[in-house]
Amino acid sequence: MATNGVLDARERGAMLGRLATERFDVLVIGGGITGAGAALDAASRGLRVALVEARDLASGTSSRSSKLVHGGLRYLEQRDFKLVYEALRERDLLVSKLAPHLVRPISFLYPLYKKVVERPYVGAGLALYDALEGTRRPVPHHRHLTVRGALKLAPALSPARLAGAMLYYDAQVDDARHTLTVARTAAAHSAVVATRVSAVELLRGPDGIRVTGARVRDEETGRLLDVSAEAVVVCAGVWTDLVYELAGVRAGYRVRMSKGVHIVVPREAVRADTGMIVRTEKSVLFFIPWGERWIVGTTDTDFSGDRAEPAATEEDVEYILAAANRALAQPLRRSDVIAVYAGLRPLVAAEQTNGSKGSKPTTKLSREHVVDVPVPGLASIAGGKLTTYRLMARDVVDAAVADFGREIPASVTDQVPLLGADGLAAVRAGAGRLAEDYQVSRAAVEHLLDRYGTLAGEVLDLIRADPGLAQPLGEGHPYLRAEVAYAVTHEDALHVEDVLVRRMRLFIESADSGTGMAAEVSTIMGRLLGWNRRKRAAEARRYLELVAAEQTMPVIGAPAAPDAVLVSATAAG
Repeated sequence: MATNGVLDARERGAMLGRLATERFDVLVIGGGITGAGAALDAASRGLRVALVEARDLASGTSSRSSKLVHGGLRYLEQRDFKLVYEALRERDLLVSKLAPHLVRPISFLYPLYKKVVERPYVGAGLALYDALEGTRRPVPHHRHLTVRGALKLAPALSPARLAGAMLYYDAQVDDARHTLTVARTAAAHSAVVATRVSAVELLRGPDGIRVTGARVRDEETGRLLDVSAEAVVVCAGVWTDLVYELAGVRAGYRVRMSKGVHIVVPREAVRADTGMIVRTEKSVLFFIPWGERWIVGTTDTDFSGDRAEPAATEEDVEYILAAANRALAQPLRRSDVIAVYAGLRPLVAAEQTNGSKGSKPTTKLSREHVVDVPVPGLASIAGGKLTTYRLMARDVVDAAVADFGREIPASVTDQVPLLGADGLAAVRAGAGRLAEDYQVSRAAVEHLLDRYGTLAGEVLDLIRADPGLAQPLGEGHPYLRAEVAYAVTHEDALHVEDVLVRRMRLFIESADSGTGMAAEVSTIMGRLLGWNRRKRAAEARRYLELVAAEQTMPVIGAPAAPDAVLVSATAAG
């Protein structure tokens, strides 16, 4: 049961009891960023809300993105000005008001290679980018750089044919933590949030037409429950068509899956004090600072495989390395790759009447969202992007409540800071005092503030109760043992995977994908969840098996043979 936004995995039974016995105004299916946003939007309007997610919060696309909150610079070339305008406004709202503890400005260097044509063209685009944002802005304006200025900021760039650069700003976010915080904020407004609970059937009213809820299955026990709701909102991303099949209805759109692959490399592999964006023959490639790592990507290709576990291929990694190495003086090698991850974008595709003929490549599809109400009591949404999740949530909830027969307040989420945001400046200013009060290092306090905002005090309270939790979880990483306990008591973590993949990001940050810490995580979780020795060992083993299944060998960490460099250091043309 949620209290003040607490999702305590130890109270799972009470939460399932509420699902089975209460009647809700809105039942949200899907615990990615759009579903979490829809739950918050509806709950903050005073509606009774439940959210069910078949796996873990953000376990799909919402933990496998580029981790950027951005306007979408490349969409200007597609003349999608409305999308860029909306995204920039949402970005600034997140940075300045809604989630300043999670969404932070980040600079990107855009190398130029054509002296006469490229600078005025790109400069005009960035000027428009800045203009669409408006005058009240939490990030700096773009600026022009000389070749010398570009190489000073990014010595990793090859100087060959470099004609200068542009520097502009967007924002960065830990996508999984942001999704979790949105869901917890919904819980703080009385939403019931249930993970590892899948929808297996949509329920109908006496007329046989209106959707009145869903039959769900607790994936931990197999127990079936009927959840009653006046409206069901489907925010299932690439699983949308499967939910529609449960209802026996056809969507007014088709979700087209586009696979985006990223690689993770050590920070020292790319010498730069800023993020970078370079053109490729297909789209653009980002170098994104991520703590002591770089995230480099992404690809954009059609996908038709297992939507639950999209895998990177040899070709995906070759493409990323080749595109990166065209811009770098010191090329990336296979041995530099610490991790590879893949996610699926739920792009909206128009129905084709002539099979696959005439379909657009995924890079040409709009990222704007589409809302569908195929039958009374059922609304769904697809498309969109991480940055505009709040607008997507507003629109799908508006559609879901349109026939409620009573006045429903308008969306207020533009005025609802996420948990951990309120009072952040004052708490940051008192970081030194917190370190003294809780007898931990200043670095530990600042690490917690960066991840939890003003909720860091809740983690520190666990340390006060058990000083052993102040120890780092693993050498060379900033995460504390207390964060594992907090993931169980406040963030609904049920499995080791939930902690190492999404509550923390050791799956992509650690050279061993966090396997060396799985046993310790299982021990800490087991104490709280009542696991016996056999269960703890099984949970650790389950994580090791997951890592073995998801790692793409020999893609990751392959020996650096002489031919391991896919493209020699040449300038992008």
